[in-house]
Amino acid sequence: MSPENIVIAGAGLAGATAARTLRTEGFHGDIIIAGAESHHPYIRPPLSKEYLLGKAGEDAVEVVPETWYTENNVTLRLGVPVTEVDPAGHTVRYADGTSEGYGALLLATGALPRPLKLPGSGLDGVSTFRTLDDSRHLREQLADGGRNVVMIGSGWIGMELAAAASSYGNHVTLLGLEEVPLGGAIGPELGRFFRTLHEGNGVRFVLPGSAREITGHAGKVTGVLTDSGERLPADIVVIAVGVVPDTALAGAAGLELRNGILTDASLRTSAPDIFAAGDVANALHPFTGEHYRSEHWANALNGGKVAGKAMLGQDAVLDAVPYFYTDQYDVSMEYSGFPSLAADAAPVIRGSLESKEFVAFWQRKGQVVAGMSVNWPKSSKPSAQKTIKALISARSDVAAAALSDPAVPFDQLMPES
Repeated sequence: MSPENIVIAGAGLAGATAARTLRTEGFHGDIIIAGAESHHPYIRPPLSKEYLLGKAGEDAVEVVPETWYTENNVTLRLGVPVTEVDPAGHTVRYADGTSEGYGALLLATGALPRPLKLPGSGLDGVSTFRTLDDSRHLREQLADGGRNVVMIGSGWIGMELAAAASSYGNHVTLLGLEEVPLGGAIGPELGRFFRTLHEGNGVRFVLPGSAREITGHAGKVTGVLTDSGERLPADIVVIAVGVVPDTALAGAAGLELRNGILTDASLRTSAPDIFAAGDVANALHPFTGEHYRSEHWANALNGGKVAGKAMLGQDAVLDAVPYFYTDQYDVSMEYSGFPSLAADAAPVIRGSLESKEFVAFWQRKGQVVAGMSVNWPKSSKPSAQKTIKALISARSDVAAAALSDPAVPFDQLMPES
């Protein structure tokens, strides 16, 4: 039976997508979305890419147009997040002190920037990066160019922000703990591809390297002191060392936690009628038989859909192959698969890294478990990503020679349906 009303704690992509799915699936009860930010729900990828670069406006980050919520009788409580959950009483309490009962509750509280306790981190000009306001502020700082920017963190967000800062004509230095940027995500060979790309656009790397102290004068940042004693001049410092799932609400309510909120494949938590989706959910994935938490937008999108259906009692599971993308300078990359399964495997390359047009496949015991395409022609039929996802889902053995051979078209690689 459908619940009488549904409360969604978290006003991001997962929460808004769940609300849209509920209405699409015919749910007519009350839907309340409560979030900490004052903005309507938005998606995050453009914040470090086209929005930050001024190539797209705020309509590009909307999950749905603002009018959709009123037209579909969805109540938004923006700036009034859920602060307490009582699983036994099926009630929530909001930041304004009011309480409300729920028939089903979705926890889509997302993630928070990982704290980095450094002397000087409170200086003007030092920031983390997560929200729409963060992106607006950083764009204002970068737009005129000619400034010294130190990026702390060599992951996807740090690299995207470095690309944006450099594209605006700033002097960028990037610090990271890895020997090779992105090495932990895609391995040293492809990590070096991205490093070379950045160095060709003027970015300087200090790897492995970490910040010991952020220095300043009169309350304003002036530089970064590294662990090796080098002093890097800085007008802007961005700390981008990852995020941590925001489990405070779930933890206080007694839900089972393990690297996020633990759920089954239908995103049910350990408490009756409470579900979790998006960055905060550590969901059982049917493909691997293991729990998997993803911080990418595709997971929030697919998770919102699954949670919406599951809250209505439908047989829905989060079984999509994980996916994400990045845009840096003239490189557009898409990745599908399971990084944990691809760890320590050397990629099989089709195309040329030097030409910035290639597809990389990772195999485990002869089966494709992940793949990424870089600037691969959209005219390819089937597309590189469709091929990668199909090969992963099929679990069939594929010869590495066939994967790397451009004379073997993708449709010949595709498993029989």
